[in-house]
Amino acid sequence: MAAHHVESSPIAIDADPGEKRGRDAALAVPRRSLQDGSQSVARDFRVENGLPAQVRAPELASKPLAANGTRKVQERLKIVSMFSGCGGMDLGFTGGFEFLGRRYDALPFQVVWANDIKPAACRTYRRNLGAVIHEGDVWKLLETMPESADIIVGGFPCQDISVNGNGAGVDGARSGLYKAMVEAIRRVRPRAFVAENVAGLLHRNNEDSYRRVLTDFLALGYHVHHQIYRAADYGVPQTRERIMFVGTSLRMKAFVPPSPERTKDAWITARQALADLEELPEDRSFNHIWSLAEVSPEQGNRRLQPDRPGYTIRAECHGNIQWHYRLPRRISMREAARIQSFPDRFIFEAGLREIERQVGNAVPPVLAWHIAKALLACFRPAKASEKADGLRLGGVAPPA
Repeated sequence: MAAHHVESSPIAIDADPGEKRGRDAALAVPRRSLQDGSQSVARDFRVENGLPAQVRAPELASKPLAANGTRKVQERLKIVSMFSGCGGMDLGFTGGFEFLGRRYDALPFQVVWANDIKPAACRTYRRNLGAVIHEGDVWKLLETMPESADIIVGGFPCQDISVNGNGAGVDGARSGLYKAMVEAIRRVRPRAFVAENVAGLLHRNNEDSYRRVLTDFLALGYHVHHQIYRAADYGVPQTRERIMFVGTSLRMKAFVPPSPERTKDAWITARQALADLEELPEDRSFNHIWSLAEVSPEQGNRRLQPDRPGYTIRAECHGNIQWHYRLPRRISMREAARIQSFPDRFIFEAGLREIERQVGNAVPPVLAWHIAKALLACFRPAKASEKADGLRLGGVAPPA
């Protein structure tokens, strides 16, 4: 199954004792599934212990809704994008692109602020998505964010959490940047947020990091749905797995994750994704360039299998990217971009090594498009029954 949920256990949180007790009551009931968290239990606990009975929820935007409950078509939902990289997540949310012969329709989202610290990633973003990206340290740029937005999205850095990382978890300098996303949500109070990270966040050795991330998101006063998505299930020719945290205002319809479009026997294979590029000569303008690195004793020895999706594209492969399934070379950057579901018109403004990083760090646009389309359905007031359905589907209510 593509969706994975884990059972909860007591959480150790460095916080005010009263707040800690309130959060523990809502989140840390031993041996209970997280999606079974109860608002009423948390509320009773807080009242009994002299804590506020309510947590401030994000305010709904004042713009009118259409009769069917959705925002008027001509009014776009505003996105603040963090850790934007080359723009894979943002391309998915805005839509309006083609991949392997399928059109992914434009969605009513507009990125009004974006940020990344890498100059080359910002160049690629500007070329393909526009000039709204701010280059630099996210902590130093928080003050430049708009005062309000409908959604905040971001794939916070995962290097300290990845199975190939150093094991520092969210205490690491890079993965700890999720705290900047928490702070941005606290300031902007969007109606929803989407945070992406590696599936390894749910591994046993990262349990503390996972619980801290979830607890910090819940403390902001949102319903939080989280699960692992396998990209191949959604039309991406790659077996990549990523966890998505989707937070929605307590006043909104509960988030229902998009249903997988494909089963294992219908996944898009490497041959289907790349066959038309086999005879194409190197073309730097098309990013069809490849590493000449020799076989590495540590990584990069895997060859694509023609009849299955590609392996996960890594950001730090140091030239040792996977080999083509038929040709005597490693895959090109255009082929890696195909495996990540980038359209061919998306051109990366960098050299080979930096393109490796940009492609490997990106959220597959096609997967992001499915998440965005599902989130779009949440932008109308929630009924009590829908809130309950959201919790049963894997949502977690904040301490209330």
